[in-house]
Amino acid sequence: MTDHSGTEVATLISRAKEIACRYYQLTGKPLGISGEIAEQEAARLLGLSLFPARAASADAGRLNGGKTELIQIKGRAVDAKSKYVGRVPKIKLEPAFDFAVLVLLDRSNLDTIEIWEADYGAIRSRLTVPGSKARNERGSMGISQFKSIARKVWPAP
Repeated sequence: MTDHSGTEVATLISRAKEIACRYYQLTGKPLGISGEIAEQEAARLLGLSLFPARAASADAGRLNGGKTELIQIKGRAVDAKSKYVGRVPKIKLEPAFDFAVLVLLDRSNLDTIEIWEADYGAIRSRLTVPGSKARNERGSMGISQFKSIARKVWPAP
């Protein structure tokens, strides 16, 4: 696991957020860095340890009772006034993990609004329910669907 809590990374993330927001203002298109920002924010706010890029098992881990829990981190930039509209980025069910966290970022400044956490069993059940090509084939669900099986972990409920 890698610790990315240093001030240099925090400074770079702050600058990247400014650039991405300005790019969105000028073009109406996202720059595509919300996933990286979400990972850094989840690590900072939840005390997670990030794994190296493209680790097969998960994006981060945390110790719980002597065991490292594996965590996928998903990020979505949303309108702060309608933050539960949209889709969660693809969740891969294999290899198995312990939890997925969804970091909702304010589209206007990419600051964290909320973080939700769902366990693997609940996610697997939701994604494998027959009837939705987006869920079943693409591993995707709506933000409100994720929220219905998750618990809010930041800010503290």
